[in-house]
Formats: sequence, structure tokens, C-alpha cells
Amino acid sequence: MSYNSTGHSHPDVTWQQVFKNLDRKGQALNIQIRRSLVLAIETGIIKKGDKLPSSRHLAGLVGVARNTVTAAYKLLIDDGFLISKDRSGIFVAADILPAPSRIISSRQKTNWPESFAVAPSQLRHLQKSRDWQQHSYPFLYGQFDPAIFPTNDWREAIRATSSVSEISHWAGDRIDDDDPELIEQLCVQVLPRRGIFAQRDEILITLGSQQALSMLVQLFGKAGSKIGFEDPGYPDIRNMVQMSPATEQALAVDKKGVIPNADFSACSVAFLTINKHCPTTVTMPAERRREVLRKAIAHDIVLIEDDYEADMMLDESVKPNSLKSLDQDGRIIYTGSFSKSLAPGLRIGYIVAAPDVIRELRVLRRLIMRHPPSNNQRILATFIALGHYTQHLERNGKILAQRAELIRNLLPQVMPDCAFEYEKGSMSFWIRLPENCDGQELQKAARNKGVLIEAGDIFFTSPEAGKRFIRLGFTSITGTHIETGLKTLGSLIPRTAH
Repeated sequence: MSYNSTGHSHPDVTWQQVFKNLDRKGQALNIQIRRSLVLAIETGIIKKGDKLPSSRHLAGLVGVARNTVTAAYKLLIDDGFLISKDRSGIFVAADILPAPSRIISSRQKTNWPESFAVAPSQLRHLQKSRDWQQHSYPFLYGQFDPAIFPTNDWREAIRATSSVSEISHWAGDRIDDDDPELIEQLCVQVLPRRGIFAQRDEILITLGSQQALSMLVQLFGKAGSKIGFEDPGYPDIRNMVQMSPATEQALAVDKKGVIPNADFSACSVAFLTINKHCPTTVTMPAERRREVLRKAIAHDIVLIEDDYEADMMLDESVKPNSLKSLDQDGRIIYTGSFSKSLAPGLRIGYIVAAPDVIRELRVLRRLIMRHPPSNNQRILATFIALGHYTQHLERNGKILAQRAELIRNLLPQVMPDCAFEYEKGSMSFWIRLPENCDGQELQKAARNKGVLIEAGDIFFTSPEAGKRFIRLGFTSITGTHIETGLKTLGSLIPRTAH
């Protein structure tokens, strides 16, 4: 037990409560202890003048080394949160601002929906499992495996951009500019992989490809225009178009990608996934690409190519160029991202388009959020310039290709009544279930067994059309868990009588 300066006691259980969220696998423990104490002070759990336990006593209470507590105390003293009194101990500083009182109004506005211009929550959305790391078999697309993230290389890039001179380059208000080094790396190292050779004024950095797609819908989605999207396809594009003044047009897809039929020809703008179609993984063959481009030119259609899996070529024999590489009149707008190839939380994407389009998008982006964080842009640019990005792609490509091959060999054994599509180089499998199996029901049953999958109906404009499909990703699951996870999943799928 410890005592505050006025003699009131603080039982050990209070301090255990303050530090109950220490994560032995998370940040350095001295940082976590400092964060916990600052939070306790700012929320009023610990008040000014209160005495803290001795470093030895607190170390014993929370199960850490005494030096860890001592280091945390010293830094909080330096920052003015704590004070040390000779032969008395360590206390909360008297000049810390008091915790704000929370005022709850007895009158609350309840008719908010009547004020909304749009209702995005009423649309059908991809449901992402936020607790996916707590499950043994996360066959999820779009997440990453922390074990294969290039941690040391990323730290080197952070250190290289943290000197005083480097900070002076990225810490200022860039208004609507992007980091010139990241633009340079895109021009020299990243885009040429996809057959794109762009100038600086043809590139805009975004908060992932999601913001890129959203801004493009805003820019082109005027009343009277018709915007096409693939069906099945990426659900968020469908939702973005539905919230715009434009008319929506679902575009049919076959084994070669989008079908350039009359529906396609009637569009003003069309969003397409040419390489690794979402969600079927189909890569559009050269003949279909030329046909799509001919139709776009004949009917003056703006094509927006969402190359969301760019760079992640898991099979060295499969390296298709982008549709943008065939662009002769600048009608193709290309979007890419580092979310799939590096980490989804990085939130850095880009748009490649004609200078007139980029100029307009730059102003639009400024009105929304000025520009993506400059420090993240510079870190990524340095990471690429040091050669780490290329090494990461090669290393990860081999690991993920091995996982893909393992799944490809196991699926016929563990799910004999299912049909699956997988294009070499993709990071997911598209699976058609037996007639008596529903994707949503399977998703729920699998979750109860620790297996996470994605039901396929969300990718279709008509949920009924996709009820027998699931998507199986493999970027987030540990390779050693794949076989057991697939067998568990397969045991939940009813067998068809033969």
C-alpha cells in the first residue's frame, strides 16, 4: 500500500488497475508504464500531490524489472508530470492541469438522419473482422502477416528520415504538394514495373487507393453521366457511385474480365480491375484488353484502372503490364497502392493521369485534407530508394507463392465438391460452393471454429447471385496453419451425394 501527500491510502489494487493493460508483446514496457501513468493523471484516477509506489514496489506489483520503472519515472519527472522529493518519494506534480469534468446534456438531438445528405451506413459493405489476429486461421484478403513485414528495413528508413535536416524537409505545410522523393521513386522504380512511364505532373499521392477511387467518383460523377463498375466487383466502388449524382451501370464479367458490350459502351466512365479482377482473380488477356480499349476510344469512355495488387507478382512467369501501358490518348487513369504489397495501415496510394486531371484532383484533395502525411511519404520514398522495397517484394513473393501452391493442392482434397478459381500471382482464391451451401452461413460456422473467410455475396449487385461464393485469402495466415485451417473449413461444407 502507498500513501498520498495528504495521508490518504492507495491500495495496491489501484495501481494494478492503472497498469492492467500492459502488453508483454507490445511496445517497450517503460513506454507503456509512462502512457498508463499519464492517462491515469489526465483522467483524474491519480490526483496532483498523490504519492507513487517506490520503483521496487511497483516493479513487483506489475511484474517488470525495477530498472524499467525507474526509467519511466525519470522521464515523467523530466516532462513535468512527476516530482521527486528528497527522502519522501515521487509525487504527481502539483501544477498538472485538472482532469476535465464531463457534462452530459439532458437534451439530445435525435433526428440526425433527417439532416444527412447521404446515408452511407444503409449501403451493403464489406465486413472486416477487427479481431482477426485472435483467430488461428484468418483466411482473409487485405490483411498482412506481421511475421514477414520488413521491420528492420522499415526502421532504417525511419531513422534515415529523422535527422534535423530531414525533418525540416517534411515537417512544414506543403499545402497541396507531394514529397518530391516519393514521386521520383514512383517514376523510376515502381511504375515502370507495370509498363508506365509517367512525368512528375502526372502523379498524385493519396491516402491509399480508396481515397483515389473516391476522389475520381467525385470528379467524374456528375448528374447525367453513367459510371460503370464490374459485377461482381469491388463493393466500395459500387457504393461510391450510388452516393454520387451519376447513374450507375453494373458491368458483366466473364472468364476474361469485363465484357465490352452495349452496357459498357453506354458508360461515360468505367472502373475496371484489369489485372487480378476483384474478386475472381482473373487477369484480362491481351485480346480482350485491346477490345476494351477500342470500345473506350469509339465511345469516348474514361477508363479508371484499379491495379490494387500491383507489384505483388507471386509468380515470376506472370508479369502482365497495366492497361495504362497501352494508353495512347491519355483516357486511362491509373490507381495503385502500397496497401497490398507492403502494409494496409500505411495508407499510401497514387493516381497516374493526364496533367489536367491531376491538377483538378490536387485542388480537390487540398479541400478534403491538404495532402497525405509528409513524414510517411518520405519514409516510404527512402525505403524504396534503399532497395528495401524490391527485396521485400522478392522475399514475400516467394513465401506467398508457397502458400498459394499449398492451398491449390489441398483444396481438391478438403473441398472436393467446390470449384475454385485462382490466377497465378493472386493473393486469394475464389470458391464456388455446392448447391446446398450458403456463403454467409458457412462464414458464421467457420468463425466459431476459429476460421475466418469472406462470404461472396457482397461482391454482387444482387446478393442472391453470390450466395454460393466465398473468397479465401492467404496473406494474413501463418503458413503452418493453412492445412489445419482448410481441413476445418472443409469439414463444415456439406458433401454432395455421388
